[in-house]
Amino acid sequence: MTTRLALPQSRLARLALLVAVAILFVLLTGLIDGHKGVAPLRLLIQPKFPLANALPGLLLGGLLLLLSRRLLWSFGLAYLLQAVLYGVNALKVENLGTPLMPADFRMVGQLRKGGFHLLAGYLPHSPWPYLALLAGLAAIIALWHFEPPLFARRTRGKRLVGGAVLAVTLGSLLAGSSAWAGFYNGRTLWLEPWSAASTTIHSGLVSSLLMFHIQYGHAKRKADPAAVKQLLAQNEPALQQHMQMPATPASALPDIVVIQSESFFDPSTLRGYEHADLTPNLRRLQAEGTSGPLYVPTFGGGTIRTEFEVLTGLSLRYFEDMQFPYLQMNRKLVPSMVRALNARGYETVAIHGNDPAFWNRTTAFKALGFDRFVSRTQFPANAAMDGKYMADSAMTDEIMDQLKDSGPPQFLFAISIEAHGPYDVEPANTAERDAIRVPAGIEGKEKLELQDYIYHIQHADHELGRLAALLAKRSRPTLLLFYGDHLPALTNVYHTLGFVDGGNMLSEPGTWLLVDPAHPRKAVHEDIASWMLPGKLLDTAGIHDDAYFALTQLLVPQLARLTRAPGAPLSDESSGQQQVDTDMASVALLRMKGKLEKLLPVSAPGTPSNYAGQPAAMSTSAGTAH
Repeated sequence: MTTRLALPQSRLARLALLVAVAILFVLLTGLIDGHKGVAPLRLLIQPKFPLANALPGLLLGGLLLLLSRRLLWSFGLAYLLQAVLYGVNALKVENLGTPLMPADFRMVGQLRKGGFHLLAGYLPHSPWPYLALLAGLAAIIALWHFEPPLFARRTRGKRLVGGAVLAVTLGSLLAGSSAWAGFYNGRTLWLEPWSAASTTIHSGLVSSLLMFHIQYGHAKRKADPAAVKQLLAQNEPALQQHMQMPATPASALPDIVVIQSESFFDPSTLRGYEHADLTPNLRRLQAEGTSGPLYVPTFGGGTIRTEFEVLTGLSLRYFEDMQFPYLQMNRKLVPSMVRALNARGYETVAIHGNDPAFWNRTTAFKALGFDRFVSRTQFPANAAMDGKYMADSAMTDEIMDQLKDSGPPQFLFAISIEAHGPYDVEPANTAERDAIRVPAGIEGKEKLELQDYIYHIQHADHELGRLAALLAKRSRPTLLLFYGDHLPALTNVYHTLGFVDGGNMLSEPGTWLLVDPAHPRKAVHEDIASWMLPGKLLDTAGIHDDAYFALTQLLVPQLARLTRAPGAPLSDESSGQQQVDTDMASVALLRMKGKLEKLLPVSAPGTPSNYAGQPAAMSTSAGTAH
């Protein structure tokens, strides 16, 4: 005989039970959130904060109640789903140091596109979270079987009307309807536009997600052509002079190899490593070329943010709604350095030892203009692995296999993966890893992760030196650009050690290097932002005929330091900087839409073929027998 839970019979008592469960839901939401702005006691002091944070869950619980007629089951399931959301947020905070943002939900689609093996590495290794989830599911199943309905099945259309109202209300909220902007905004709650972390602490995770979604999810900046014309007019003499610099003859154009080194930065910027020489090849090559701090638009992850800036020369600070550009680009043709090189006769090839579908790179690289994409399946079957991912040595081998000694000049854009986190996977040589010195104060898990990270970037540094040596022996001239896409998410290490310059981990720059391995030059130190790298690279190659990239070089001193990871503290800007920054936003918007060229003083040769018409098909074959 099945024993069912007993529920009150009178309508008033059932209503009181419903209110009590709703209040309990709000209190428990504040409890699981854990931030001071929505703590349970705030319901008595400032109720709008905890209520706003719990509102989506309350609406979902109410909708499930009308569908199932089971009170505890409905709000229990809503709370379990909410708990999963908070669990995912905790994982992101632990690994990347930043809370969830609306754009992170685009990652769900990556699970079926080769991304699960990468994201699964961040899942907890302890069995307790999984046991807690199973316990929650068991409770939900038990409530479905043993909880009696709160009200009769037939309600003369009241359930249908109530369900429709709740569904529309919840749907409009999740869709970020502007109708909710009057409540989910910085005046009513607490919104720090520059920091998701600060917003979450004050307003709660759910409220912060909704506010960023409503305030910025549909934000579309509008370009000001008049401001663009004024900026171009102010810089036209310098632009003309820049673009009339002697160009490298087509027959003498150098091959170009770009290395985007996963999570690479110089550990000597950390206290405790000031005098350590962990990247000797980088240091040696810095004395033979141009290098310096690199300001990037991301931290701990989001590789494609830096990658997008380097390939396009467009700053993501001017595209607030584009958190994951490759997942959000909706144009078949995107102006880029790749297309500028295509116009000069280059063969353009992307190389990455990972699944080509992850981050939507196959589609994105086609839009950016690459001729071919060499991905994991085109690497040799015996390509070396180290830790969780393909070793950087395998990437160096593939680069040298792809480079030809005859034919058109080549542009190779190679993306490493060996040093990708999480840093808790045993490397190929644990003795080498364990021998790495760690400063005092770093113990346990943080010590192992720091050693694992340094182990992998020392390999990246070794491969940088090996590649430079191999390129120096080539008969064809070759430029080598090397940079780190972002700092690794070693947040506890940064908090414990701190940076030598006293900087913040979100705004701390990485490093970049541009060198001609066969012809060392006098060292030049230069601060630069990732979106300014393509202009610098084209200049060094003797390609000066793209006015947009020339403009980015003229503005380097004013705008480089404004590039920063989302959530990094705002830097002080002078009124002059603010005006140039605002005008450059309009330039970037017109550039992305393909409407800038007609305003430029001189168009690059081949511009019509670069930015109009249909893109050529991109091959994904390696093009080289192994």
